[in-house]
Amino acid sequence: MKPVKPDMKVTNFRNLSATDRPIEPRAFWRRHWRWIAAAAAALVVLGLLVPGALRLLSAGSSVSVSRLTIATVTRGTFVRDISADGQVVAAVSPTLYAPAAGTVRLKVHAGDAVNKGQVVAVIDSPDLTSRLAQEQATLQNLEIAYRRARLDAEKNLLAAQDNYQQAQVDEQTAQRELDRSRKAYELGAYPELQVLKAQDTHEKSQFSLEQARKTLALQPKQNAFEVSSKKLEYERQQLLVEDLQRQVDALKVRSPVDGQVGQVQIADSASVARDAPLLTVVDLSALEVQIKVPESFARDLAVGMPAQLSGNGGRWQGQVSAVSPEVVNNEVVARVRFTGNKPEGLRQNQRLSVRVLLDRRQDVLMVDRGSFVDQDGRYAYVVQDGLAVKRPIRIGATSINKVEILVGLKEGDRVVVSGTDNFNGAPRVVLSQ
Repeated sequence: MKPVKPDMKVTNFRNLSATDRPIEPRAFWRRHWRWIAAAAAALVVLGLLVPGALRLLSAGSSVSVSRLTIATVTRGTFVRDISADGQVVAAVSPTLYAPAAGTVRLKVHAGDAVNKGQVVAVIDSPDLTSRLAQEQATLQNLEIAYRRARLDAEKNLLAAQDNYQQAQVDEQTAQRELDRSRKAYELGAYPELQVLKAQDTHEKSQFSLEQARKTLALQPKQNAFEVSSKKLEYERQQLLVEDLQRQVDALKVRSPVDGQVGQVQIADSASVARDAPLLTVVDLSALEVQIKVPESFARDLAVGMPAQLSGNGGRWQGQVSAVSPEVVNNEVVARVRFTGNKPEGLRQNQRLSVRVLLDRRQDVLMVDRGSFVDQDGRYAYVVQDGLAVKRPIRIGATSINKVEILVGLKEGDRVVVSGTDNFNGAPRVVLSQ
C-alpha cells in the first residue's frame, strides 16, 4: 500500500451504508422448496407406480388384450341348441333285387317317375317257370289221390255197414236154428249132436257180429286217417305251388312306393344272379335331413325334439325322427323329419342348415362359450384392474354359443373366454394394451 503524501489531497466517496438494513434469515422450506416439490412429485409418481409394480411382480406373465376374447356374464333366457349342416335323404328309398337268376328286361330308366305297383323290370327265369309247371302237375295228381281217398273212405264205410248188417242177420238165423233144434231135441226128433252143432253155429255168428260191430266202429277213424294223410300231401304240394307261383309273379319287379327311379345298377338284357341289386326307387314325398352331431351333444339328443331347417331362402319346421346308437369318429348320425309344410323341389343329397332346440330356460346366469370350456371348464380368468385373475367356477349346461354358470361368477363379471393358452395356468396375468 502506497503511503499518503502530505501534499496529497484526500477525496471522500459516498457509500450505501445509510441504506443498509438487517435481513432476517429465511425459513428452511423456503430455502429448499425446489427439493421439497421434487420429493413430493417423486412420492406421487412412486404411489402410482408401486401398485402396478406389485401387480406385475405378483402376476405370472403379461398378455396383450388384443389377443384375448372377453365376454360379460349376463342373466337371461338360456337356449340349448345344436346347429349342423344336413343332407337331404329319402326316408323311403328301397333297393329292388332280382328274385331269381335270369335275364333282366328293364321297363324304366333313371329319373323316370313311377307309381306304386308299376312293373319296373322283368326277370326271365326258365328254371323257375319249368319247376312251377312240374309242381303243378304233381299237385293235380295229389288232388286226384285225395279225392280217390275220400271215395274209398265212403266205400269202406258202406262195406263195413253191410258186413255188420249181414252179421246181424246171420246171428238171428243161427239163433232161430238153435231154438228149433232144442225144441226138436225135446220132442225127440233131433239128436243131441244136432243141437250142439246149432249151438256152435250160433256162437260163431255172435263172434262175427261182434267183429263186424267193432270194424264198423273203427272204420270212420281209419277213413279219416287215410283221407287226412292224402289231404296233407295235397295241401303241402299246394303250398309249394303257391310259393313257386309267388316267385314267378315276383319275376315282374314292381315299385313298392310312388316316387322316382334313382340309380339303375344293371344293364338292360343282362344276366343276373339271385338277389343281385337292380335299381333304387326314391320316395320324394318322404324326405328327411341327415345330420352329424358331436358326441358331447348326442347324449342330450332325443327323438321328437323340435328343429328348424333352412336353405334356398326358405325355412321349415321339423323334429328329430331317429338317433343312431353308434358313435363314429366322435359323431352320432341323426335324422330330422319335416313336420309342417313340406318343401317343394328338394333333391336327394341337397344341403340344408339344421338347428335342433334341446332346452329353453329362463333367468339363467350365462356367458359366451369359448375355448376355456373345452380346455378345463373348472376355472375362468376374470378381468379386474388390468389383471386376469384365475377363479374357480362350475358350469352347467352348454350350447353352441352360451355356457351356464352355476358357481364362481356373478352378473357383470368380464371373463376371458378364449386366448388363455399363454396363461400357463398362472393365478394372475397382466393384461397389456
